[in-house]
Amino acid sequence: MRQETITIETTGRGTNDIAEQINSVISKHSVEKGLCHIFLMHTSASLILCENYDPTVKSDLENFLSRLVPDGDPLFEHTMEGPDDMPAHIRSILTHNDLTIPISNKKLMLGTWQSVYLYEHRTRAHNRNIIVTLY
Repeated sequence: MRQETITIETTGRGTNDIAEQINSVISKHSVEKGLCHIFLMHTSASLILCENYDPTVKSDLENFLSRLVPDGDPLFEHTMEGPDDMPAHIRSILTHNDLTIPISNKKLMLGTWQSVYLYEHRTRAHNRNIIVTLY
């Protein structure tokens, strides 16, 4: 088993394709076949496996979540860090904080139109830490 932490700098709400960074970790440790577990150490961002071909898939996802969990909803008491604080936590709970993906030929075994994304739910930039564990 090998483990490494990577940091991704986000620019605010939206998706960041991180498959290349994960594949770099796999390649560096020369794992030919196995499993890659990716864990995000935050409660206001998430990891998603999503289509990488048509960008409207990600914008439709954002539009859906914005309607489902709107910023500034008076329902929320937890607003310590602003109107996007509690919605970001809910978005994280509704999506994922971890993914496990097979490895083959020293890279993630993703489908033709799949990629791994860090989905930032806060409106401002953050540095997000991800633990990559290889089995």
